[in-house]
Amino acid sequence: MTRQLNGLTHVDGQRFREDPGLYFEDFEPGDIYEHWPGRTVTETDNIWFTNLTMNTHPLHFDENYARMSEFGKPLVNSTLTLAIVAGMCVTSTSQKAIANLGFDGVEIPAPVFVGDTLYSETEILEKRPSKSRPNAGVVKARHSGKNQNGDYVMHITRSFLATMRGHSVVDDLRKRMP
Repeated sequence: MTRQLNGLTHVDGQRFREDPGLYFEDFEPGDIYEHWPGRTVTETDNIWFTNLTMNTHPLHFDENYARMSEFGKPLVNSTLTLAIVAGMCVTSTSQKAIANLGFDGVEIPAPVFVGDTLYSETEILEKRPSKSRPNAGVVKARHSGKNQNGDYVMHITRSFLATMRGHSVVDDLRKRMP
């Protein structure tokens, strides 16, 4: 008898392999996935990301400037928030995807500060078979990030090209694994 374990594929006997991500067939519009774990944003994350991306706005790294702003303290760079919220969704949604097709309608309903812990969820908005790739389909999803208080801090609409079962790079790699 083969045991089914969430996130794991049975290999043989009592051996299982991690199996993150979904295939095109697994997505259903209206489904909502809660992603785990959360991610606490540190001062180092914010400063390094801000410097790495050459964002020179002092609100992200100048304590004195930020203290004089309406926020009273530095804001986490919003593109870092976007990267974390979207990144937290990959394991459950697009780990087996071919490519991102676009990000639309980024909304920032509340600020993020150093020390906030972000949690992410995904709602599947729609899906359709690809017109140009017979073994893939387009999935449109809304990723939302909340802070530790449950306040939404980001909404991102993203479309990606998802592989159909048996046609992903992951499937090809598994055939070659010892």
